[in-house]
Amino acid sequence: MTTSGRTPQESTELKSSQEKVTELHRLMGEAVLGGGKKRIEAQHKKGKLTARERLDLLLDPGSFNELDMFVTHRSSDFRLDEQKIPGDGVVTGYGQIDGRLVYVFSQDFTVFGGSLSEAHAEKICKVMDLAMKNGAPVIGLNDSGGARIQEGVVSLGAYADIFLRNTLASGVVPQISAIMGPCAGGAVYSPAITDFIFMVEQTSYMFVTGPNVLKTVTHEDVTFEELGGAMVHNSTSGVAHFSCPSEPDCIRMLRTLISYIPSNNLEDPPRITPLDSPTRTEAALDTIIPNNPNKPYDMKAVIQLQHPAHHLCRCPRFSPRPQPGTQRYHPPWS
Repeated sequence: MTTSGRTPQESTELKSSQEKVTELHRLMGEAVLGGGKKRIEAQHKKGKLTARERLDLLLDPGSFNELDMFVTHRSSDFRLDEQKIPGDGVVTGYGQIDGRLVYVFSQDFTVFGGSLSEAHAEKICKVMDLAMKNGAPVIGLNDSGGARIQEGVVSLGAYADIFLRNTLASGVVPQISAIMGPCAGGAVYSPAITDFIFMVEQTSYMFVTGPNVLKTVTHEDVTFEELGGAMVHNSTSGVAHFSCPSEPDCIRMLRTLISYIPSNNLEDPPRITPLDSPTRTEAALDTIIPNNPNKPYDMKAVIQLQHPAHHLCRCPRFSPRPQPGTQRYHPPWS
């Protein structure tokens, strides 16, 4: 993988180590700012966090190690060679959640709308490869308008590289996606085939093509929310598994999910200190479950007997009758 397409003009003139350190800090400052202060402010006005703010909430403090911070795209068409920002619209690396290793990528909507270039995709593929090699979950915080059309078929081919890794990682390591903004086209194909999908109400959307294209083709007026909002995918299509009222809530729930699942297909789920007594008996089960096995009973009432800290409900709006979810059980002999 090409580490960086950026060659600072000043680099050939640098004389001392101090000048080199100063140049390094300048590039790091550019990478951290992404698309600039004005675009960051616009992101905040929409109720959205930046790519790096999301990672700060997701990972344990001080645990994040960034990879390929200075990578830039390699395209020169449409004067793109005059618009190079270190990182190229995605922050990638690895860190810890409750002390457990995870690999992450967080797309930066302030840089080219989070659109995917060849270099952008290479960064994502790298962390996916590392996740499979080291047996750790891979988490994607998606906030992208899709392929970077200035790169044409190259960016579309880069999506194929990501899809391949989605299939190779399936059943090997957990793949978790959080939709944090208006994601369209290729930006939703990959999340749709991952294991768990989180969405944020009112600010995140998933669709192949947006409302404007739909109106041109079908002459139908449809809103972003009706076409691909959190409620649509959590209650109607079933594509998403969790709906959260805000980005901080989404990230907190994502951290909670990690506490339930193993890091890979060869490990057991993590053990925690139970908040409920393993020897507790529940007399209510004698009345909830009928003696006649042919009679139905309320499964929700059974689930509610479980300690709330040990149950995570999945797809509650899409499947109101069956109750898919994850629970922790602590038998007396454990």
